[in-house]
Amino acid sequence: MQEFLQAYSWINMRFLLTGLWVTIEVSVISIIFSFIIGSILGVIRYMKVKYLSAIVGFIIDMIRNLPLLLIIFFTYFALPRIGVHFNVTVSTIVAMTIFESAMLAEIVRSGIKAVPKGQLEGALSNGLSFYQALWHILLPQAYKKMIPPIVSQFVSLIKDTSLATIIMLPEVTFRAQTIYAQKPMEIIPMFLMLAILYFILNFTISQIGSYIDRRMVS
Repeated sequence: MQEFLQAYSWINMRFLLTGLWVTIEVSVISIIFSFIIGSILGVIRYMKVKYLSAIVGFIIDMIRNLPLLLIIFFTYFALPRIGVHFNVTVSTIVAMTIFESAMLAEIVRSGIKAVPKGQLEGALSNGLSFYQALWHILLPQAYKKMIPPIVSQFVSLIKDTSLATIIMLPEVTFRAQTIYAQKPMEIIPMFLMLAILYFILNFTISQIGSYIDRRMVS
C-alpha cells in the first residue's frame, strides 16, 4: 500500500500535471482550428458548388476513413521528406486539426440540412441573399442542433491526444509511461491516475456542452 501511495508523490504529480497542461493546450488549439475549418468545409459541401463541393467531399471522405495515427505519422515523419518541418507539438496539432476538421465538416453539413427548407425559402422571399440567409438564419439554428455531436467529437479529440505518445509528445499519457518505465511497480497507480485525469477533463467538457445546449434551447 505504501508503494502504491508513493507513486502519487508531489514530484510525480507535478510531472503528470505538466503533461496534462500540454494535453489541454494541444486540444484547445486543435479544437479552435478544426471548428473553423470544419465549419467552412461543411458549408462548402452543403452549398454544392460545382466541382469544388465534390472535391472537398472526396477529401473529407478519404480523411474520415484514415486512422488518426497514420495522419500523425504523416505530419511528423513524411512531411519533412518534402521540406516541411514541424516540431512534435505542431505536428500533433496539424494532424488532429486535419482529422477533426473532416469529422466536424460532416456534422456541420448534416446540421444545416436538418434545418427545415422553409427557413431558407422564407429568408430568400424576404429579400435576403443566400449568403445572408446562411449566416443569419441557417447556421444559428444548425449550431443549436449540432452542440451534442460537436461536444462528443471534442471529447474524442482530447482522448486522441494520447496517440501522440508514439512521436513522444510530452502530454500526460507519455509522462505516465515515463514514470512507470523507471518504476514498473507504479504502472497500476499511473493508469488509475490517467483515468481520473481524463475523466475530470472530459466530464467537465461534457457538462459545459450540456449547459450551453440547455441555455440555447431555453
